[in-house]
Amino acid sequence: MLNPAIQDILIGFEPITLSEMDRVKLMNRVDTKFAFSLQQFVKFLPELAHAYKILEIEDTRTPFYESLYFDDERFSFFQDHHNGRTNRFKVRFRKYVESNLTFLEIKHKFKGRTNKKRIKVESIPDHLEAHHIEFIKGIIPKDVDLKAVMWNSFHRITLVNKIENERLTLDFDLTFRWDDRTEKFDNIIIAELKQESVNRNSAFFALMKTINIRPYRLSKYCIGSIELYGGSRLKFNRFKKKLLTLKKINTDAA
Repeated sequence: MLNPAIQDILIGFEPITLSEMDRVKLMNRVDTKFAFSLQQFVKFLPELAHAYKILEIEDTRTPFYESLYFDDERFSFFQDHHNGRTNRFKVRFRKYVESNLTFLEIKHKFKGRTNKKRIKVESIPDHLEAHHIEFIKGIIPKDVDLKAVMWNSFHRITLVNKIENERLTLDFDLTFRWDDRTEKFDNIIIAELKQESVNRNSAFFALMKTINIRPYRLSKYCIGSIELYGGSRLKFNRFKKKLLTLKKINTDAA
């Protein structure tokens, strides 16, 4: 059940529909991530209502997302991120539950910019079919033998700047699972500010600076990979400090 405090605060935002969001698709963009506790979020969220509208889909302002991530046997996509490569990829299927839309999505990070390409599919399969592989090969220049490695689900609040070409996603109730293992982050928010170029004068960016919350560079895919596979199959030395910080936020907020 959604936290009642969040429900109450969201009422103060003017709604925007999915079709009205076309101006902020930002498929090629700069992403800046932040992490903070649910308690911090509830306190500062009302300060953003003057600058942002909230996405409303099928009468909900906290739609549910499900993703299935793919990687190869060596977890090359994870390793590329861990090793700081400026040219890297992620491959996933994502279902936007309330919208009843599912896509095969490829995110390409190159020199600080994110370029996302996707094709619509009927549902999330448990393996890649021929037309999926053809789409992937058209974007990723090297041969990769991919398999499903992780399910991820969360609720998302999407805020759209009333003036700037900018949107802000706020993900919570994060769950990562594979086989019989499930890991949860119940008391943390992962925020992602999506802009054409970095604008630190943005209302959200300025607010983060005021309350001393600094950008946090670690993807949900990497968090889940470490939680489900770290220690036995993955080395994550460069991420240990960030993960400890994330867990401290989550534990202190509980």
